[in-house]
Amino acid sequence: MPNYRRWRVPGGTYFFTAVTHRRRRFLTDSLARECLRHALRAVRATHPLRIAAFVLLPDHLHTVWTLPPADADYSERWGRIKEAFTRAYLRAGGSEIDRDPSRVRKRERGVWQHRFWEHVVRDDDDLSRCLSYIHYNPVKHGLARRVADYPWSSFHRFVTMGEYPEDWGSGPPDEFDIPGAEWE
Repeated sequence: MPNYRRWRVPGGTYFFTAVTHRRRRFLTDSLARECLRHALRAVRATHPLRIAAFVLLPDHLHTVWTLPPADADYSERWGRIKEAFTRAYLRAGGSEIDRDPSRVRKRERGVWQHRFWEHVVRDDDDLSRCLSYIHYNPVKHGLARRVADYPWSSFHRFVTMGEYPEDWGSGPPDEFDIPGAEWE
């Protein structure tokens, strides 16, 4: 079995990607959005984190979190978020993909991929690249023509705060191609 090593920085800022099982496209459905909102609130109540940016796509999400000082346990948070989401989603009538024998044996549901991808944000330039990647992602995947047209993104909050102009991300795609940013 592989030994996955993760870089943990107490109080650090991290970029994450979490993907649905077999890339099933349901996360932007109203039920899934509501369950995810409640799961995040519940976990944040007991395991604080600051969500700097977020984008929700049909089969995955990207987010940037900052953890409290002396705390680097993002794995615990992701486990709790996925578990709370899955329980609420299935209880409310959401469905899952058929599970292989390994998932059944481990009592894992067919909702999320096993793991998540993480990247430690190293500095302000790195954070800027992560934010650009998150906010441009719906356009990259053909879900919107313009970044401003996509509803499930923190982009709108960034515009309100004056961090981005309303038409940000409307230029040619290569303008927003972020080197080394294949984070999904």
